[in-house]
Amino acid sequence: MKTKKIALGLLAALVLAGVAGWFSLDKETRGLLATLPTNRDVLFWSQPQRDAAFRALDRLPVLAKMHVVPAGGTPMPLLPGPPLKLALDVDAYMAGQRSAALLVLHDGKLRLERYGLGFDNGGRWTSFSVAKSMTSTLVGAALRDGAIRSMDDKVSDYIPEMKGSAYDDVSIRQLLTMTSGVKWNEDYADPNSDVARFNNHKPEDGVDSLLSYMRKLPREAPAGTRWLYSTGETNLVGVLLGRAVKKPLATYLSEKIWVPAGMEQQATWILSRSGNEISGCCIQAAPRDYARFGLFILNGARIEGKSIVPDGWLADATTGRIGTGQPERGYGYQWWTYADGTFAARGIFGQGIFIDPKRRIVIVSNANWAEGARAKIAGEAREAFYRAVQKAIDDEAAGGPASAPSR
Repeated sequence: MKTKKIALGLLAALVLAGVAGWFSLDKETRGLLATLPTNRDVLFWSQPQRDAAFRALDRLPVLAKMHVVPAGGTPMPLLPGPPLKLALDVDAYMAGQRSAALLVLHDGKLRLERYGLGFDNGGRWTSFSVAKSMTSTLVGAALRDGAIRSMDDKVSDYIPEMKGSAYDDVSIRQLLTMTSGVKWNEDYADPNSDVARFNNHKPEDGVDSLLSYMRKLPREAPAGTRWLYSTGETNLVGVLLGRAVKKPLATYLSEKIWVPAGMEQQATWILSRSGNEISGCCIQAAPRDYARFGLFILNGARIEGKSIVPDGWLADATTGRIGTGQPERGYGYQWWTYADGTFAARGIFGQGIFIDPKRRIVIVSNANWAEGARAKIAGEAREAFYRAVQKAIDDEAAGGPASAPSR
């Protein structure tokens, strides 16, 4: 009876809110979505609920406040290339990843495209922290536009509410590299961690909820001396960026990237309780448009030959600025970096865009990984998949013996 009441309540909320596209979802998906808790704690939903929700976060009543990122009318074509020959079973790999989408592009050609979990290329899958790398790119665009003066400007120069807090003397560069030195707990399994609590924080009257939470955090290390992953800080970057460009981030993303780079479908960006885009998370986009974003970055963030970011900025953004305590893995400006010059945007539950500039490879992953130790195994398998793709491309270039075609 309780589940039935929740389902009826959510369906009523959907109708009243006019959430577009709800009834375009299949009956099974709608049934799973109707069982979701009436809160925003995505981290603690069940795996079947996540399977349903990750393709429809922008249509859920608890998360449905969002801004649309319009696409243009002329999509950039993704031309097919010859099927990639991989020495592994792609179907088995996708099953282990619980993969919704897997795309491999080489030299701009689509060499592999597979879908799972009942998903296809017409839908949007949530990005989670892949959005961090898009937010970073928009910071570079704001620098080029003159809306942000310098990477060494202080946070409080743009957000006066942070004066007197631990972030008062933190620079934009330190926010982007997550070296603020401010205390933060990003433990996704802990319901009392900062990453689990800050979205539900009740602010003081008249204060943005994120700023209210972040300005109370204590300093733990001198700024610039220690790396600590913090989604809260990327969200702080988003507030700063929005104030600098004086427009919603979804609008800026559409103007600077989504339209000129030739995305095929509109994207959406979920809003915080304060009405700002959650810049550390929660862009919903089609897998092929994630691939187009990867190509855009691979090609130097250029539109008609001109970069949207300052000269040299993208190279700095995608090169390790600080170590992360993980072997051969560093962190740039909201990009994960590798010692061999490759880099990646990564999101929880298996979202990713891997870019290899030397080999001109882009790999897009959308998934719903299991939790805990199984997520660690899935992460290691994905790293191995990246290496397998690189080897296949190297073998082609060398004219060596062909591996078995991917199955």
